[in-house]
Amino acid sequence: MLPKKTPVNQLSLFFSFADTFNQRHPLYVLANQINGSIFEQAFEPLYSASTGRPAKPIRLMVGLLMLKHIRNISDESVVEQWSENNYYQYFCGETSFVAGLRHLN
Repeated sequence: MLPKKTPVNQLSLFFSFADTFNQRHPLYVLANQINGSIFEQAFEPLYSASTGRPAKPIRLMVGLLMLKHIRNISDESVVEQWSENNYYQYFCGETSFVAGLRHLN
């Protein structure tokens, strides 16, 4: 089933999630150079629109796969590090910090 579209909301009154980062960090720079809609257009036809459990966002899945290969780490390790690292979460398209693994389960 296709991923649910998540609304883009600013969760803080005073600053955005992106404003909390070092703008020279390699993952921040790379995240802003990647056009996520390209991946969504490529992978969306592979999802069922009506059956099955809703999928995780395509940007999240592509981002985790890229981080796994960039950092040369295991699936388990990239998921664990994603839950602790706000740069990983931003790279994967999150608009606010997600504590724990609830988003990935």
